[in-house]
Amino acid sequence: MRLDKYLKISRLIKRRTVAKELADQGRVDINGQPGKASSNVAVGDVLTLHFGQKPMTVRILLLKEVVKKEEAASLYEVVNEQSASK
Repeated sequence: MRLDKYLKISRLIKRRTVAKELADQGRVDINGQPGKASSNVAVGDVLTLHFGQKPMTVRILLLKEVVKKEEAASLYEVVNEQSASK
């Protein structure tokens, strides 16, 4: 599955266009390597999302084409989430 589509379906990012922009800016890493919107992701991959000063690391647990809102969080597990320092 494409990275931008996974980020949208898992609801880590609200819209696919925003996910594409984020990935194309080099702010998403797949297993420690910079990912592009068209990069393929698989179960077990570790994604690091850089939201300004707040990086978030998640592990992909499941890939589905269609997911209900309530089930979206079951697609990944948060490995590490750092809060912004003041």
